[in-house]
Amino acid sequence: MNWEERTELLLGKEKIGKLHSAHILVAGLGGVGAIAAEMIVRAGVRKITIADSDIVQASNRNRQIIALSSTEGKNKTEVLASRLLDINPDVKISIFNKYIIREAIPELLETPFDYVVDAIDTMSPKIYFILKCLEKKYPLVSSMGAGGKHNPGLVTVADVSQSKQCRLAHYIRKHLHKKGVYTGFKVVYSPEVVDKSALQISADDRNKKAIPGTISYMPAVFGCYAASVVLRDLAGLE
Repeated sequence: MNWEERTELLLGKEKIGKLHSAHILVAGLGGVGAIAAEMIVRAGVRKITIADSDIVQASNRNRQIIALSSTEGKNKTEVLASRLLDINPDVKISIFNKYIIREAIPELLETPFDYVVDAIDTMSPKIYFILKCLEKKYPLVSSMGAGGKHNPGLVTVADVSQSKQCRLAHYIRKHLHKKGVYTGFKVVYSPEVVDKSALQISADDRNKKAIPGTISYMPAVFGCYAASVVLRDLAGLE
């Protein structure tokens, strides 16, 4: 049986053909990025680049699809690549196993992409990454913060200019405005108010001032929303 039979039944040959020929970049393979990459490959995309330098840690297991006791200590890119190949042995995977920092981003974005998923969770690289994607005119969907939130019914997609009541989106808009950028890419966000009691001040992580508590399903919901943006846009479903 053709494993893509149900997808083709829904989309038809022409639209699934568009997914087959697309090359997608997923930057950041945490709770949001890894599930987005998996949904994209399960839908039929046959060429994907996955980027992250982290290893799987025990603390990832409450929310990250690649985090298991058996994968602890392994590179997230390698664990996810193995999983994606188990879904579709024919998928072509490029691995970027480097820290996604300002200096590495131009190299990461050298390859032309048909769509980019930003699931980077640190502010400065995230903003620079967004700016570079827009500069290259890559279609982009960026995930805002899933941490500290628990109501999946509030998650939505909008142009960045229309995002509201999301602290991360607010800071990103503020920095982008300084560069003259006000619109031009989609974000997945939730206006749900974060209870301050769910935040832990970070003394060790130089990239994060506070670590939010996270429930198992919320990053996955954000990742599915991000994947749906990519797939619907590429297939022309809107």
